[in-house]
Amino acid sequence: MSKKRIGILTSGGDCPGLNATIRGVVKACYERFGEDNVQIVGISNGYYGLIHGLCRDMQPSEFSGILTQGGTILGTKRQPFKMMTVIGDDNIDKVKNMVETYNKQKLDCLLTLGGNGTHKTSNLLADAGLNVIGLPKTIDNDLYGTDVTFGFHTAVDIATDALDRLHTTAASHSRIIVCEIMGNKAGWLTLYAGIAGGADIILLPEIPYDIDKVCDAVVRRAQKGKTFSILAVAEGVNDIEIAKLKKKQREQYHVENGNDTARIAAQIQKNTGIEARVCVPGHMLRGGSPSAYDRMLATQFGVHAAKLIADEKFGRTVAMVDGKVTSNKLEDIAGKKKLVDPNGQQVQTARDLGISFGD
Repeated sequence: MSKKRIGILTSGGDCPGLNATIRGVVKACYERFGEDNVQIVGISNGYYGLIHGLCRDMQPSEFSGILTQGGTILGTKRQPFKMMTVIGDDNIDKVKNMVETYNKQKLDCLLTLGGNGTHKTSNLLADAGLNVIGLPKTIDNDLYGTDVTFGFHTAVDIATDALDRLHTTAASHSRIIVCEIMGNKAGWLTLYAGIAGGADIILLPEIPYDIDKVCDAVVRRAQKGKTFSILAVAEGVNDIEIAKLKKKQREQYHVENGNDTARIAAQIQKNTGIEARVCVPGHMLRGGSPSAYDRMLATQFGVHAAKLIADEKFGRTVAMVDGKVTSNKLEDIAGKKKLVDPNGQQVQTARDLGISFGD
């Protein structure tokens, strides 16, 4: 039996659970095929490493002790999908180089750990004839076809802790505190953390806000004797006027003006006379050790990827659907986003608690 050569890369933003997933798939492959019959090829810095041949054979000892480790032992780098088929000033044909690296390394398959952009490139490589399996990673939880992505729940825990801590300082100073939470153009992280962290107002990209209604919600709380308010604001929010613009116009607006968070705080303070402050946890949400939930999820995903390798089911990505680990065709999920349903159960739960969405 010839040694099975399995390439692994992590692409896009880092998050807790990447190393746990790598460990899960490697240990499951060793168990399934025998340690002497598997060679793991680590590809550094995501697709950049695949383009430039940054590969090395890894030893079994390198996968011990990484279950709890944050970040990624392979390193990661953003390589925008829209540039993958564009030959730039460096005159590099990226797709051709990736295929050549795959063949030069004599890989039997390639595992790609990442979010939306990563999966679009994975599908591109599958179309080019490579044996590819995706694993769904993103704190944004916006990958289509899976109920959850690894990294999301850990980020929710961290964001919730930030909101918890903001309550005491906001109450002590009778302030409004506006907390900006990551999530790109999806509001999952802000919605979950906002509910779990007791936010009074939650603003999401999927529900354009009216600043006057946001201020009204703050004033209503003040009239009830509440001396402070906590706002959980997703980084990709738009007010109702900006939301009416075309996509490119909205993007240009944010390039020129930045995110809405600081403007929201300034407008609240101006309109209500209540002091407002901004808190941006930012990349703290990506860092640190994965939660127990994400360690379990990442391990399950890794084990299922090993099964797909054994069954030679390529061109697929692992997923959790209705509580069961399964897989989807890459072509069915690549390029699609899973966004918060404004009429969904989670949003209605928040509304039933009296949480305002500024609409």
